[in-house]
Amino acid sequence: MPTGCGGSEDDYANDPRPPATIMVSARIGDDEISVSPREFGAGPVELIVSNQTEKAQELTLETDEIGGDSPGIEQNSGPINPGDAARLKVDLRSGTYKVAVDGNGIAPAKLSVGDERESAQNELLQP
Repeated sequence: MPTGCGGSEDDYANDPRPPATIMVSARIGDDEISVSPREFGAGPVELIVSNQTEKAQELTLETDEIGGDSPGIEQNSGPINPGDAARLKVDLRSGTYKVAVDGNGIAPAKLSVGDERESAQNELLQP
């Protein structure tokens, strides 16, 4: 076995990178939650949430499927003060998701996540 930095070259797997993270914005308003974009491919997502109401809100992103083939996803933002913003980082698979807050009569938003996005393997300047 050669000495140095990595051992033998035979055991190196050049697996493709996951898709690049996309930014999705959400706005909590007095009547509804709006999200843009609402449809995109599966992979890493950073959801940036702005609270435009007069009360602190806690946003939940969760799987909106009954009887899916794997466990559901549920992520919470923690309290977001009025006029403030928060970020949620999550790796979404194909399916339907609900973006909601508890109570307050604010209508939730739906997300539709399609097939996985392409790998970021050959994209320059990726983290």
